[in-house]
Amino acid sequence: METKDSLDTDMTAREGLHQLGYGQAMIRNRGLFHILFIMMAVPFDLSAPIVISLECGGPVVMFWGWILVSVLTQTLALSLAEICSKYPTSAGAYYWCFRLAPLRYRLLLSWINGWLVVVGNWTVTLSVTFGTAQMAVAGVGIYYPEWVAAPWQTYVIFLGVTAVACAFSLFFNRYLPTVDILCVCWTALGILAILICVSATAAAGRRPISFALGGFDASASGWTPSWSFFIGLLPSVPSGQPIGLMFTLIMGSTAGGFTLVIFGTGMFSAISTSCAASRATWAFARDKAIPFHAHFAKINPTSDVPDNALLLSTAIQMLLGTIYLGSSTAFNAFVGVAVICLGISNAMPVAVSLLNGRSDIPDAPFRLGRLGWVVNVIAVLWITFSVVLFSMPATIPTTQATMNYASVVFVGFAVISAVWYLVNGRFQYTGPPLVAAVPEPANTVVSPTETIHVAE
Repeated sequence: METKDSLDTDMTAREGLHQLGYGQAMIRNRGLFHILFIMMAVPFDLSAPIVISLECGGPVVMFWGWILVSVLTQTLALSLAEICSKYPTSAGAYYWCFRLAPLRYRLLLSWINGWLVVVGNWTVTLSVTFGTAQMAVAGVGIYYPEWVAAPWQTYVIFLGVTAVACAFSLFFNRYLPTVDILCVCWTALGILAILICVSATAAAGRRPISFALGGFDASASGWTPSWSFFIGLLPSVPSGQPIGLMFTLIMGSTAGGFTLVIFGTGMFSAISTSCAASRATWAFARDKAIPFHAHFAKINPTSDVPDNALLLSTAIQMLLGTIYLGSSTAFNAFVGVAVICLGISNAMPVAVSLLNGRSDIPDAPFRLGRLGWVVNVIAVLWITFSVVLFSMPATIPTTQATMNYASVVFVGFAVISAVWYLVNGRFQYTGPPLVAAVPEPANTVVSPTETIHVAE
């Protein structure tokens, strides 16, 4: 049953969307808490970069690095929260750039940011789905150590994961809130099971707390110790993933169940990121910024899903995945470019706000007050540093196989965006709307469980 408070809140949100220039196009039926659990996917995200963390320092990087990155990332989250509280829309960062930037630069900045958001969502979804496929390979390897998956076998599993994620978002959109709840339970119970079983068993022996919190060995990376610590924070496609072997050694027996926990978390995350990528694609198409925008901006009235945008983002993932068949090194670059694209896109509106003297922030519903300047500056500096960091190879000396090609891929996508802007964008792209063109239906019903204000 919808309460008066929930209806009042929803009406306020919809009125806010009209002020931003958008009418509510899709039903909002997912809560913030559930989405956070899925997007974090703690067991999966801790397992994926473990190879680089071990090579570039070990326990110190894995423990203190996690805390450091979490704190620094919070500065960006808080900075964006201020802007988002005033301009709550699924267009996100590129809409914020458009609203905050000077009139002379707003079209170009929003175009650049929008392409960063779309490419970042495509590639981060690619890294999640492919990483989930690699977790499945690692699970099989526990029981059949002599088996080594050929690239085409891994790719086929990747296609299956991607297809399942797409199909669920396409046909079972109304059940996504239920999936969110299942993910919360799966993740929480999985973390608890891993912590208890691994801590209680320790079949390979125990290390002193001094090693767990202070052990550092960066000799395998080739970098200086200080730089190696930061290199150890790099994301990684879990190729040759050791997590299955680690569980086996710690538990003293085959530990496929733990790999299954991580694989399950990866599947939940794959569904959520696929959904997010389709919404990002749809939002940019809605503003006429991608080829055949009218086609990809359509929403299926029956399923309440942007079918064409979802199929486009899925097709692009599958196409990019074929690169792995020829070169796993080149494919790994897409993981780095996802972090670079999303990092820059999120930092841009914060930087623009700073250059404007934070003039749009004083009347925002959520404000950082006097700490705003400090938090914003730290966020921009961290993203700037991380872009350089994520363009570096994990180890030196580098070879063709160990080189980080993220910067090359990033430039490639930038060229595509620039060419399309010159050919079409500068004539047709007018940026996000500033005045709502479509009235909101009076009888639109939105789930009272919605706890975030996102225009879809």
